[in-house]
Amino acid sequence: MAFAQVETLANGLTLAVEEQPWNPGIALQLLVPVGATTDPQELEGAANLLEGWLWKGAGDLDARALAEAFDELGVRRGSGVGLEYTTFAASFLPEYLDSVLELYALILQKPRFDEALLEPVRQVALQELAALEDQPPRKMGAALRRAVFASTHGRYAAGSKEGLTSATPEALRADFQRRYGAKGSILAVAGGVGFAEVREAVERHLGTWGGVAPASPEPVLTQPQAIHIEQDTAQVQIGLIYQDVGPGHPEFYSARLAAEVLSGGMGSRLFTEVREKRGLVYSVSASPQGVKGFSYLLAYAGTTPERAHATLEVLRAEIERIREGVSEEELERAKIGLRTALVMQEESARSRVGSMARDLFMLGRIRPLAEIEAEIAAVDLSRINRFLADHPYKDPWVGTLGPKLAQRQTQNA
Repeated sequence: MAFAQVETLANGLTLAVEEQPWNPGIALQLLVPVGATTDPQELEGAANLLEGWLWKGAGDLDARALAEAFDELGVRRGSGVGLEYTTFAASFLPEYLDSVLELYALILQKPRFDEALLEPVRQVALQELAALEDQPPRKMGAALRRAVFASTHGRYAAGSKEGLTSATPEALRADFQRRYGAKGSILAVAGGVGFAEVREAVERHLGTWGGVAPASPEPVLTQPQAIHIEQDTAQVQIGLIYQDVGPGHPEFYSARLAAEVLSGGMGSRLFTEVREKRGLVYSVSASPQGVKGFSYLLAYAGTTPERAHATLEVLRAEIERIREGVSEEELERAKIGLRTALVMQEESARSRVGSMARDLFMLGRIRPLAEIEAEIAAVDLSRINRFLADHPYKDPWVGTLGPKLAQRQTQNA
């Protein structure tokens, strides 16, 4: 059984390494807490632009040379921006650890930020934003989240059109200096390499990285409400957000198992009651989501305008009915499903480093797989049903997107 070793280095960078002697490769993920929630008010989308601009060259390497340098090492890499942080992920062979870290250090400490190359990055970001109009479920989800949060957690991760358009090279460079820092960032590594070797290489290449990354803002909620986005579509998108308990709560796995009962497969309650028995929807789901400091259950359904009212009514009823309890058979099925999902997810070193970095960001510690399995196993029928009775899903935020008729229907639900 592998365990992660964690150490905060002198510059404030948190290093976590899980030694996997059986693994012939290495995966790493660098989490920098720079996301939409900490974008300056007038620069919504700055984190998104910076992530794209960083890949356009560093040190003596222009964008092409930088890409070729990674390719020559056989690195499979990716990066992305979310609400709360930016991540850089890579997988490669152990003998290239030193060279890979050297390249990432170059990006973080000597980005070229060539002014001429900002415009293509901006255009890609604006296209990503425009694509939201062609994706009604995502558009509805973004609007619903804006309705839930009074804080910056309601922002869209890609930014706003105004922020992306107005961002100048000087403002972005200053923002990079202000927010990209070693202190508060997390580097997670897993694979066929030892902690001491990784630590030495990180000290060599990232030991001089300075600065302090921004702290996460506290989420601020609005009162539950219903919103409708009018759009001439053939389908109606429905979203519900219920408050839930987070990973630091002692009954977190009771909540996870309840979500599995609702939406853990084709035998789950929502799929059976909303789709199979009543034929109301082509798609229905519920999943646990959250930001640091607030967790929630997000339910989604897509249906026709004629069925929107009934779908919303049945969807809410099925979710809120779970306060009455689950059966022994449902609980056992949920346990197997959740354990399978976790085990399969943790099989991949790349997924594992993502979990390690996220745990450290959200909880300040890494949950071993054995601990998670033990917590799931410890949830029995009386415990989960007591939790559901004491923490009923109620008073959701409701979001709908569709034609005018759907608005009147859903408001009456």
